[in-house]
Amino acid sequence: MRIAVIGGGVSGITSAVQILEYLKSIGSAVKVTVLSEAFSPNTTGDGSAGLWGPYLLGGTPTARVHRWSKHMHDFLEQIWLSEDAGEAGVCLIPCLRVTTTTMDNNVFWKDIVYGCRRLTQKQLNELNIGRAKKYTDGIHFITYTSEPIKLLPYLMKRFQANGGKIVQQKIVNLEEFITNCDYDAIINCSGLGSRECVKDNGMFPVRGQVSRVKANWLYYALLDESDDGNYIIPNCETVVLGGTHQVDDSNTKVCPIDKAFIVNGCRKILPSLEHAQQLYDWVGLRPGRDALRLEAEQGGKKIVIHNYGHGGSGVTLAWGCAEDVLQLLKNELLARKLLKSKL
Repeated sequence: MRIAVIGGGVSGITSAVQILEYLKSIGSAVKVTVLSEAFSPNTTGDGSAGLWGPYLLGGTPTARVHRWSKHMHDFLEQIWLSEDAGEAGVCLIPCLRVTTTTMDNNVFWKDIVYGCRRLTQKQLNELNIGRAKKYTDGIHFITYTSEPIKLLPYLMKRFQANGGKIVQQKIVNLEEFITNCDYDAIINCSGLGSRECVKDNGMFPVRGQVSRVKANWLYYALLDESDDGNYIIPNCETVVLGGTHQVDDSNTKVCPIDKAFIVNGCRKILPSLEHAQQLYDWVGLRPGRDALRLEAEQGGKKIVIHNYGHGGSGVTLAWGCAEDVLQLLKNELLARKLLKSKL
């Protein structure tokens, strides 16, 4: 059996890993190939901080987002408790989400993270000492960062160690590819590329710009929800300052105006950043869609499964969505009698 996964980002690689590891575990003679125009360190995810947290998902049902997010959180916990945590870039980190208005009471993911609590007035007062901005509400919790620039190479190594194949190839037209290829199943995880390769006009770019600095004294993430997007997220070697979420903006060049907003805004939140060493700026285009698409096509000669439109939550949802991809594949293989019912 030959399976193609289209997309070298976190959604494609996690889908490929789960498919290959499962089918090999049941003794299936399977060959899984990932095809993509770009792989790490040149994917959209590679520039992100990888902080767990669902957002920019449009009308995707909350129950599905919760389930996918929890499964990724559980996966990151497993890595963090293993000897692979350093290689995979998975860190446990305290987080503050604060606002100068009122925090939404319906934090639907609060049961997934560790110790989610509303900040008391005393804690807010202490947090506001020496700050120009005075926060009036907020929550504190502990979760994970999983830097894609480390997580993706780790997952690709795991995939290739099981016999998976990586091919650099851009798929321009999925229908033509399906017609002409000799794969039995095709998993489309092409992200924003689905606008072109499957002619999905519902896809749109959500531009994100960040700055990275050296600030080794920071050990917690701080996200200000009362403005247009400032946040401060430590990674292993750097700290990510953000950011923008500009819908229908395809500009991949660094914008000086956005940089000023990011750096100045984060310095107002945390004045000690004034002394942080500036490293570099980065811009990426998130794959926006009114609702995430995760489904199998019906009635075709070949199995085709779509998994794209993750907005700003690609890392947060990756493992959970990949589990659904695998389940859809199992269902299709069983229905077509391509595998025995030991599925």
